Amino acid sequence: MADSGSLRKREEKEEEDDIVCLDPSFFVDRSYEMTTFTFGSHELRLLCLRAASTDFDLTGQLVWPGAVLMNNYLSQHPEIVKGCSVVELGSGIGITGILCSRFCKEVVLTDHNDEVLEIIKKNIELQSCSENAHAVLTAEKLEWGNSDHLSGIIEKHPGGFDLVLGADICFQQSSISCLFDTVERIVRIQAGKCRFILAYVSRTKVMDALVLKEAEKHGMRVEEVNGTRTTISNLEGVIFDITLK
Repeated sequence: MADSGSLRKREEKEEEDDIVCLDPSFFVDRSYEMTTFTFGSHELRLLCLRAASTDFDLTGQLVWPGAVLMNNYLSQHPEIVKGCSVVELGSGIGITGILCSRFCKEVVLTDHNDEVLEIIKKNIELQSCSENAHAVLTAEKLEWGNSDHLSGIIEKHPGGFDLVLGADICFQQSSISCLFDTVERIVRIQAGKCRFILAYVSRTKVMDALVLKEAEKHGMRVEEVNGTRTTISNLEGVIFDITLK
């Protein structure tokens, strides 16, 4: 009869045999579709997914409600970004930054995820043959709060930016402090001139309060843009204009 020690070892081996190790690529969906988006008189053709690989932090592969809110706003008020240098945080597929390229002189699209950066770059390449794009479009890796990532971008753009854009990027409580750390560092390069325009979509009361609290903590003033509060995808959205006090 097998002793208890041998039985336990056999059971442990059977448990190990049952473990399936999946490569991270298993979670990555690259079945992108060419999709047409229309904002006012502007039409964009971009690659995106219909649903995101949320199990592997690839939510940037599709278009979120806040991006639609932001793009509708900018298409109606192109003077806000006309001739500006812009950096977008959490660009996803790049839909907002690419729309801005119709009006801006320079747009830097950023995301922290390498897979998402690849789709941004593919969508930037699609603009190279467009007669409507006027800005220089580039993509950079930026994890909020990562000093090395941000320093690399600032080194390439020592004069800073006129605008920081963020569309539907406030959905994880743990990331909000790092987000505002990053925004503050960028806007202080052109203190008093650079603004942070945030297309905010309300999902929880806790997050609503946290965003305002972090802005205040970082010495920023949050002003709701009149006439922008609306319902989008059954959620309440609004445009915030955020500046240093």
